[in-house]
Formats: sequence, C-alpha cells, structure tokens
Amino acid sequence: MEDKKIICANCGKEFIWTKEEQQFYIDKGFTNEPKRCKECNRIRKQERNNFNKRPY
Repeated sequence: MEDKKIICANCGKEFIWTKEEQQFYIDKGFTNEPKRCKECNRIRKQERNNFNKRPY
C-alpha cells in the first residue's frame, strides 16, 4: 500500500492520504476514500455542529 494523492471535493486542493490513514480506514471497516482534505473536514464538522446548536 502506498500514499495516495486525492483532490478535495470542496476546495480542489490535492492532499495526501497516507498509508497509515488508509490502514486506519481498513481497520475501522470504512470502504470509501476520503473526499475532503483535513481542513475542509474540520470546517464542515464545525458548520454541522453550529447548525445543530441553533435554537428552534
């Protein structure tokens, strides 16, 4: 297994999915490659958490 170059679906930047990260995915039973870089994942998670905190 080698490091993979992936293009982020949000920002379009190239990021490296390391062989260690790939092994972690395999160990957890995940079947899909990541679509977003770590920065975009962090922003998306923060936005999702802020949306869930809105009073209704």
